[in-house]
Amino acid sequence: MLSTTAPTRHDPAHPRDLRLLPKAHLHLHFTGSMRPTTLLELAAKYRVHLPEALTGGEPPRLSATDERGWFRFQRLYDIARSCLREPDDIRRLVREAAEEDVRDGSRWLEIQVDPTSYAPHLGGLIPAMEIILDAVESASRETGLGMRVLVAANRMKHPLEARTLARLAVRYADAGVVGFGLSNDERRGMARDFDRAFAIARRGGLLAAPHGGELTGPASVRDCLDDLRAARVGHGVRAAEDPTLLRRLADSGVTCEVCPASNVALGVYAKPADVPLRTLFDAGVPMALGADDPLLFGSRLAAQYELAREHHGFTDEELAELARQSVRASAAPEDVRAGLLADVDAWLAS
Repeated sequence: MLSTTAPTRHDPAHPRDLRLLPKAHLHLHFTGSMRPTTLLELAAKYRVHLPEALTGGEPPRLSATDERGWFRFQRLYDIARSCLREPDDIRRLVREAAEEDVRDGSRWLEIQVDPTSYAPHLGGLIPAMEIILDAVESASRETGLGMRVLVAANRMKHPLEARTLARLAVRYADAGVVGFGLSNDERRGMARDFDRAFAIARRGGLLAAPHGGELTGPASVRDCLDDLRAARVGHGVRAAEDPTLLRRLADSGVTCEVCPASNVALGVYAKPADVPLRTLFDAGVPMALGADDPLLFGSRLAAQYELAREHHGFTDEELAELARQSVRASAAPEDVRAGLLADVDAWLAS
């Protein structure tokens, strides 16, 4: 017998809760994922003096579009990282990052880390990598969040170090590492200098996800595509300045890991409405919204979707598509992706 019950229609005056929208989080840095309260506790534990910018209860005012501004951002990040000294600190950070992601509707997280930064306190590069991966496995099991690691080289360091990291990442490809990245100030170090490191990573089955198109323009995105054969580009927003590049990204299906709050906090754009989310979306460029460094920028994953809704007029249907794009761009197993996509449809149907 046919049902005579009318289908449920969502009331547009009451938008769906974006924290309940299933999504993947593909751009989150390790130290930058820390809770501010955790930083205060660890700093007290190790008697690390924190500058007022990290203790004031508000995100620090930053502008990284000039060398001095980037130096200040990096200095704050390095101070926070110096408070991670013991395996228990690593486990706490990873567990809390997973808890925050789950709260924001994330169902899959690929956290980005340069293990060389933690190696001096953790007994060397290999012990540091294994402690991080053990922490990720435990946090995933405890919270139910699918969680993997993207190892990132530092473009401020010698390309030989990047090759070492690429080999390390491949060594742990069956233990939780899914990708290889390149971070830090993209105005330093040419992408092509790191091509051999990315070749090592790709041969080992890892996804290539270097940063580009944040502090410099469209050319840095093209370099990621041409020199590093990127499957995803960290940020990539400056591609909006080049229609030809937008078409290339759309046609090739390369996903940009866009971090709107970060872009504004670092001075790439003056205000949230200036971030070219609509330009990228309408051009068909896949996006995965990310929080980048919540410790310094003050907002986590769901807030990025709220920004798209509030400042760019994204409808719930479009926000659901953004969530789908994040899932499709992830390194999650096919069955996990299929389940997540079905759950996005269920959110939209609610």
